[in-house]
Amino acid sequence: MTTPRVTLSMLTVDDICTALNVARRTFYEWRQKDTAPPCLKLPNGELRIRAVDFDRWMDSLKEIGK
Repeated sequence: MTTPRVTLSMLTVDDICTALNVARRTFYEWRQKDTAPPCLKLPNGELRIRAVDFDRWMDSLKEIGK
């Protein structure tokens, strides 16, 4: 028997936009350009981002201005 996988640390698009201080439109533009953090699409069409994927995505961004 397999154990169901439960991931509690999931973020919404609004969570990401708030954390980065960007508009939802900006987030979806990043998705179109394939530069947004990896997302999971739920059966109802809503997106969720694993917190660990968001952290990895943030770490992968290059620092500009140095």
